[in-house]
Amino acid sequence: MNLFDVYTLWDIEPVRAKGCRVWDRDGVEYLDFYGGHAVISIGHSHPVYVKAIQEQVEKIGFYSNSVVNSLQAELAEKLGEQSGYPDYSLFLCNSGAEANENALKLASFHTGKKRIIAFRESFHGRTSGAVSITDNASIQSPFNTGHEVTFVSLNDLDAIVCELEKDDVAAVIAEGIQGVAGIFVPENNFLQQLEKACKKYNAVLILDEIQSGYGRTGKFFAHQYAGIQPDIITVAKGMGNGFPIGGVLISPEFKAKKGMLGTTFGGNYLACVAAIAVLKVMKDESLVENASEASNYLQNELSKCNGIKEIRGRGLMLGIEPEPEFSDIRNRLLFKSHIFTGGAKNNVMRLLPPLSVSKEDIALFLEETKKYLEV
Repeated sequence: MNLFDVYTLWDIEPVRAKGCRVWDRDGVEYLDFYGGHAVISIGHSHPVYVKAIQEQVEKIGFYSNSVVNSLQAELAEKLGEQSGYPDYSLFLCNSGAEANENALKLASFHTGKKRIIAFRESFHGRTSGAVSITDNASIQSPFNTGHEVTFVSLNDLDAIVCELEKDDVAAVIAEGIQGVAGIFVPENNFLQQLEKACKKYNAVLILDEIQSGYGRTGKFFAHQYAGIQPDIITVAKGMGNGFPIGGVLISPEFKAKKGMLGTTFGGNYLACVAAIAVLKVMKDESLVENASEASNYLQNELSKCNGIKEIRGRGLMLGIEPEPEFSDIRNRLLFKSHIFTGGAKNNVMRLLPPLSVSKEDIALFLEETKKYLEV
């Protein structure tokens, strides 16, 4: 049997990682400024994280959600405290796409409606509901296109109100920062007015913080810069530092009913201890604050480079748009300087290093980057 060939691969095989570094099968060391799609939050192979998983797997790794698992309650309590949402409820699942699927289902249950408003250039996942609210026709099958979804431009409040007035909208879903699109930040005033409009027209406001959450922007959630409280927040990527886990944070206005949501693997023992360890390290090592401070240094130095057209984003979720003549900078960084970065539309370079990234790591990244921004 062969693998189903759906991924474009670099001929690099990482076999070991520590902190902000990765080593391949040939022993080549790489600086990781992408963290596997923003998944690595506290750094690769953090000892607290490794120990927690090792100790747990020796006890019990899995049983079903038909029995009590106190680790789930511990995770919910700590996540509520650190995120600023202690009165919300938590539903645990396995991935960001699954979190968004459950968020959409909850919104529809709650309102009795089924149409969703999403934003142009959005990305919310590849499962049926999540891909239907993703603005990319090339990854939607005919099966996915049966959902009722309307796409509007980011920050266009008038367009949203026009749709909400039709009184058939279950939810509006927005990314805390649009990632795949090229790092576009919703305006604070737009989010504030969007929150009010959703309440007025009885539509659920969902914030997809799967990539932009968990301290990445210098606050626990990107939407907290706008001072709003969405009805539902979805999380995943940085939540488990590489262990598969996702979650849905749910307003007290939603009432749970037995069987309305469910999952086999969501909230398993190993996922919970991984997520608890992540929160512990984030708190003990002040990683949210480090993300903010590291970003200030990184953005300040990058702004001095002539070959950069625009820098977008917040914290350690940055999009670097180079001038056209430097569009190959990512490949140069990877194959010549051994630095991983991410890509997005229009040759934008996405920077998503671990929240633990040091000033020395950033200095090395800047030194190498500047080599390729010279005319």
